[in-house]
Amino acid sequence: MPPGQHLRELPGPLLLTGHTGFKGTWMTFLLEHLNIPVVGYSLPAEKDSLFERAERTGAIPEEFSDIRDRGALEKFIDLHKPSTIIHMAAQPLVLKSYESPRETFDVNVMGTVNVLDIAFRKDFVKAIIVVTTDKVYRNDNSGRAFVETDPLEGKDPYSASKVGTESVVAAWQQIAKVAGGPKVVSVRAGNVIGGGDFAENRIIPDLIRGVINGIPVEIRNPESIRPWQHVIDPLFAYLVVLESALNGVEINAINLGPLEVGISVQDIVNIFMSHPLVSELEGVQPIVQNSNVFEAKNLVLNSSKANELLRIHPRFTSKQAINMTFDWWERVMTKDIEPYGACIEDIELYLGEKLYE
Repeated sequence: MPPGQHLRELPGPLLLTGHTGFKGTWMTFLLEHLNIPVVGYSLPAEKDSLFERAERTGAIPEEFSDIRDRGALEKFIDLHKPSTIIHMAAQPLVLKSYESPRETFDVNVMGTVNVLDIAFRKDFVKAIIVVTTDKVYRNDNSGRAFVETDPLEGKDPYSASKVGTESVVAAWQQIAKVAGGPKVVSVRAGNVIGGGDFAENRIIPDLIRGVINGIPVEIRNPESIRPWQHVIDPLFAYLVVLESALNGVEINAINLGPLEVGISVQDIVNIFMSHPLVSELEGVQPIVQNSNVFEAKNLVLNSSKANELLRIHPRFTSKQAINMTFDWWERVMTKDIEPYGACIEDIELYLGEKLYE
């Protein structure tokens, strides 16, 4: 049974911050498909984003404002009186965090402070999910799968800002214990992929741009291993976590990763080069490998807590997720399928419990 019954029965909608981003746009599709009312607060969509490609402006009640604008955020929350919040708005890119470290901390840390501080002053907000990252753990590149109780440490500005976000969450969890307030849970997902992502400095969007523009693609750290997962898996899990928190399950933080490990960046490149999308479109250039030291080599999550406590089990393997992502682009670029329709096809596949081949 898909989640959503409890969320549909609440008096107020779900507030989704960052709804114009890649994950945010997919989440609005999923929420609408589950008939869960949603309102969005985010910066305007970036050029060529999934939000823009799917022509989503005005699809849900929304405000295009900065999460750092506390006044605008509180006005929006007072207007729509959300019962629950999923906070996704963030500066999510590692390389950009080196270019703009102060902005990264300001958005990711103080933006979260704004959301929680306002929400705790409103008696209509009952539960909040704060989306952080798998990169919050102290990583010695041993390849050991991280569990929720492992030490947190960020070396680059992005991961450090998300460790700061985790500290903000812990502080407001303590406030809730002392003075009452909504349930607050941090969710730590792996490297999320899926159709429509066009962000800079991400492996699959970079490959897609290489096909579209006929230019060489630089591959950062081809041997690096990441917990790749299809975007619907963690989004669905966020809703399970949210409903569990509403139902009184005690959760502070939870990992959400794929079933298998060992999929490297080079593996994704190999799958891409053998995919029909490459042969159907002209202009594919040789892949140029370029290693750097910006990111950890191995990153693996242990999601047994989610599996055992909440019965959350990923529907798709990492290889299925990778192939589904390239299939999405193939349908949109060569078969005239609209981006929205391609997303809904994947959501229906997920919810229908069909095997993907």
